[in-house]
Amino acid sequence: MANILKKLLAVAVFGGLVAVVAYAMVKPEPVQEARDSPRGRGGGSGGGAPVVPVLANRAARQDVPVRIEAVGTVRPAQTVTIRPQVDGRILRVAFREGQDVAAGDLLAEIDPATYQAALDQAVARREVTATQLANARRDYDRMARIPNVMAQKTMDTQQAQVDQLEAQLKADDATVASARTILGYTRITSPISGRTGFRLVDEGNLVRSGDAGLVTISEIDPITVHFTIPQQRLGEVQRALTRGPVRVEAIVAEGGARVEGGKLDVIDNQIDATTGTIRMKAIFPNAERRLWPGQFINVNVEVDTLRQVVTVPTAAVQRGPAGTFVWAVGADSSARIVPVETGLQTELLAVVTKGLEGEEQVVTTGFARISEGARLVVRDAPASAPVSYAPPARGRRDGKSGEKGKRRPAGEETPAAASPKSDKTGDATGALPRYTSPASGKTQ
Repeated sequence: MANILKKLLAVAVFGGLVAVVAYAMVKPEPVQEARDSPRGRGGGSGGGAPVVPVLANRAARQDVPVRIEAVGTVRPAQTVTIRPQVDGRILRVAFREGQDVAAGDLLAEIDPATYQAALDQAVARREVTATQLANARRDYDRMARIPNVMAQKTMDTQQAQVDQLEAQLKADDATVASARTILGYTRITSPISGRTGFRLVDEGNLVRSGDAGLVTISEIDPITVHFTIPQQRLGEVQRALTRGPVRVEAIVAEGGARVEGGKLDVIDNQIDATTGTIRMKAIFPNAERRLWPGQFINVNVEVDTLRQVVTVPTAAVQRGPAGTFVWAVGADSSARIVPVETGLQTELLAVVTKGLEGEEQVVTTGFARISEGARLVVRDAPASAPVSYAPPARGRRDGKSGEKGKRRPAGEETPAAASPKSDKTGDATGALPRYTSPASGKTQ
């Protein structure tokens, strides 16, 4: 029995030693970046407050414009569809598609032969009437030179004939003017300055008065943007108009870059009851043609300016059970919570009405690891990912390595051939994802 107990005890001791060796071989080691550890930053080997890398910005005092954001549609200042006013065959098209034309420029010519003949006839009839009128006046003058010879009835008849011919001459003048105007319609000119679109009719085609048209001309310099705002903000716009012209900015949706600056031109005379919005129109110079008819554009209507207010990046404002707060970087680089009250907020900027004076340094990135009193390291580059753990490299028994599970020092790169494949969720061996420090550029 004693021998059996000794054997069991020996087996238990041996098994315990094997378990300890196996645990030591697979135990994960912490991988910390030397610059983030207290020892790497001159803190010695002892413990202390955790070191947290963060990004931070200083609060500042500045003027902040109050804007109303809307989405608008770019429309030409004027649009004209050129249609023929007389029937005929097009002899010449004098413009190119997409050409800039000025008011009065020739666009097309219609065969004028028929209308020229009508004008010549009207002019000839007027000449006949003018000749008859001159003769009637001479007869009346001769009758009037000899008193008491011609009967009064004859004199009245002659005077009536003169009046009739004078009226006829006026009618002929109107006919001539009408024929000349119709002849002028055979030369089609641009009524406005603008840009031509696609040509709808080619040379040689027969056109008629009232046809679909020859071309459309749009005035795009200047150009307008139509947009709507909520009726609740109409009062702000009206108060801004009492102070002077209201500035409007056109913003490109991709990237948010400012395209053009203009001013508010028209407020509609009624609110749309179905949507609770009101339409407005802004006008832009558009000298560089950055706005184009039919384009959708973001619009900022500047209705006021907040003077010298404290601002911080919107990302710095956090919310908790007690309200809004920011993490401030103390003089000793320690983290502290500062309760704040905010006013106007945009995607990039928040106005702090209470809690900051305008010189504090506030954290904008890296909140997950911050605690009250933690030591903060402010970086210029984006903060690195949280510290992770990597399993030791597994050796191969191929006669070349001769080592199995050799432990590598923290921070040393694992050879590509020996490192296990991993993704964002880990691999089959339980390894957490590896990361690259943006500051050092070293994969750990």
